[in-house]
Amino acid sequence: MARVVDLLQYLLEERGSDLLVKVGSPPCIRRNGRLERTTLDPLDSAAIEQLASELLPPEKAAEFQADGETDLAHSVPGLGRFRVNVYRQRGSVSLAIRRVVPGAPAIADLGVPPVVADLAAHRDGLVLISGPAASGKTTTAAAMIDHINASQARHIVTIEDPIEVLHADRMAIVSQREVGADTPDVSDALRRVSRQDADVVFVSELPDAAAVSGALSAAASGRLVLAVMNTLSATDTIATLVDRFEPHQQGPVRQTLGRVLRGVICQRLVDRSDGRGRVAVVESLVGTQKVRDAIAANADPAVLERLMTEGDYHGMATFDQALLQLFNDEYVTLDEALERASYPEDFRIAVQAAGLATIR
Repeated sequence: MARVVDLLQYLLEERGSDLLVKVGSPPCIRRNGRLERTTLDPLDSAAIEQLASELLPPEKAAEFQADGETDLAHSVPGLGRFRVNVYRQRGSVSLAIRRVVPGAPAIADLGVPPVVADLAAHRDGLVLISGPAASGKTTTAAAMIDHINASQARHIVTIEDPIEVLHADRMAIVSQREVGADTPDVSDALRRVSRQDADVVFVSELPDAAAVSGALSAAASGRLVLAVMNTLSATDTIATLVDRFEPHQQGPVRQTLGRVLRGVICQRLVDRSDGRGRVAVVESLVGTQKVRDAIAANADPAVLERLMTEGDYHGMATFDQALLQLFNDEYVTLDEALERASYPEDFRIAVQAAGLATIR
């Protein structure tokens, strides 16, 4: 019968990022963003339940029995750390396992624009790191924490569900709290950061209005708050955050957000032209006075789009502008860029206007 350690070893040997296991099908891995079936034998219900029992500590097993799903971090000496989701589908147990790269990468090694390091250097305010699933936003957030840790004598408190990257103290002191193990929920942890003498707060998700309120309050009280959100664009990130609240609460929330926002980083991964994996395309919205005024006034998202388009001096760029730069630098092919562009026809015009290619 298959063991967890054998499957994790296989994932590493095949250089996959994710492993998906369900009843009746061969396990699948995700490699360079693409899902691939393995040549491993399909697993039956009893085998997968045995795998789950190897992974789940008692408290997580109880949560799984009660809710039908649970998240956890799993470490194996010699192999590394993994993020695991155990869930039920059609009455059977399934597993989704993601490999966590050990340690935090340097911002300079990620190929992201300088604005990412600039936002991490702020002393206070709110920075949102967003993107769709599997877009590398967790890696970027970890790199920003490491950048602060390496350069500033501050107390960093993280609130994570689950903890994915372990940060050793460098110039800073890093206290990492896991939801469910060290604190009951995100909003409760955020309420207590002031008593923990936190200078910097990292939140791996903002699941509800209470969590968003806590993050805004922490930012308004003079702390730097970094928070991750699962959204598709910078403007969508702002709208989603505000929409956590009831309509009658949204006006004051926009006013507070307009005061504390430092910036939004929204990224997606696209295939590299040399076939060596993927590269991050980073959309950036910087909290200039015009941007903050537009947010406070509930301006149309098109206003924020225009400010990003015209905000190169401040380090801003829309997704398509960032994609055009990557194409110009030969990191992505024209076909890949056109397929991934938010506005393909406008992108074609921009490519031709810049003299980068002739498109028929």
